[in-house]
Amino acid sequence: MNGVPGNLPALPARDRAVLVGALAGLAVLSWAYLWFVPMPMPGPGGAVGGGSYATLTFLMWSVMMLGMMLPSVAPTVLLFARVNRRDAAREAGGRTATFVLGYLLVWLAFSAAATALQIGLLRAGWIDAMGVLTARHLTAALLAGIGLYQWLPLKATCLEHCQSPVQFLVAAYRPGRRGALWMGARHGLYCLGCCWALMLLLFAGGVMNLLWVAALAALVFLEKLAGAGRSWRLASGAAALVAAAILMS
Repeated sequence: MNGVPGNLPALPARDRAVLVGALAGLAVLSWAYLWFVPMPMPGPGGAVGGGSYATLTFLMWSVMMLGMMLPSVAPTVLLFARVNRRDAAREAGGRTATFVLGYLLVWLAFSAAATALQIGLLRAGWIDAMGVLTARHLTAALLAGIGLYQWLPLKATCLEHCQSPVQFLVAAYRPGRRGALWMGARHGLYCLGCCWALMLLLFAGGVMNLLWVAALAALVFLEKLAGAGRSWRLASGAAALVAAAILMS
């Protein structure tokens, strides 16, 4: 257990309010950015020359991941803050912020990969200017891949971790800010393994479609926090496969 005591003290009400307020504030600012700032659009014929489109697209994906993932990771952050108070109350705030930073760095890396994928699909003519797949067979292939991933053991392992991170936070505990950064990044990798396929659904409904983004954020939140288990994975995977078959019929 790496020397970490078993009993976790409750967070003081003030500390809990500050932490929840900070996470909620970041999420609200992220959604406000997506609502008020125009989405990056390619030039005529899908041209993405220069670095401005790539930069703005990366910024869009990064802010989108903040808005989508912060609500679902909030309980884990609060739990980590409790672990901190048990060991070093003076450093609790800084270590918690570092844990969140490590978590978000994983999603920034995903955002970079998603940006490259979006640009590649756009240049190939496989998505339109709104980020929607242009052919039914491409959408069907995407849905089939996501449906199959929902059934894989890797998905099950990552989802179980995200739903119950207590054992990880205690068993994998590391002191200091470097330890907090490592723990945040490792938790982020589990979260990425749980959600990356669902994020690709953005190309089915439209990367620029804010209502679709909000719907997927709600889906991720429910999957991670509503106790959805094996039955949910099997049902959602089957639904995706059925949708793919319908598109191909």
